Amino acid sequence: MNKKVEVIEEEEISKTQIKKEADALKLIGRELVGLSKKQLLQIPGSELLFHAISVAHKISDKNEALRRQIQYIGKVLRNEDCDAIRTAIDKLNNKHQQLTHATLRLEKLRDDLIAEGDSKINELLEQFPSLERQKLRQLIRQANKEKKAEKPAKAAKDLFAYLKPVCL
Repeated sequence: MNKKVEVIEEEEISKTQIKKEADALKLIGRELVGLSKKQLLQIPGSELLFHAISVAHKISDKNEALRRQIQYIGKVLRNEDCDAIRTAIDKLNNKHQQLTHATLRLEKLRDDLIAEGDSKINELLEQFPSLERQKLRQLIRQANKEKKAEKPAKAAKDLFAYLKPVCL
């Protein structure tokens, strides 16, 4: 009854873990194949990866050939920076959400400028020196007048439009 107990080293990876990692890489590969050529330009990767993706675009109507090509893309992805690729794909998929957040931040900045005045203008000019102090002051002054007179916020919209190309 003297059985040997084998101690598995921490460095060894189980077969199941290897398969899970390969499946995850294939999923990333499938997402990459689904992207357009314009979107692929924003993805970091090697020439070999992009060549494999272009081949997959050409054989997209044959199921078994496409499956094998995606499996090959997964193999190529083993030598790539998958975290950077995953981040780039997420950015492409969440572009609308990012734009919404950026617009909300810009609206808050505009409201803060109207409320705080010169101190906030100085902070903003440190971040974005291409903005004009005089133009900012003029738009903020008009926005405050409209706010006190309870008129439509035309100057606030103009301030938003002035900040948008620079601050987004």
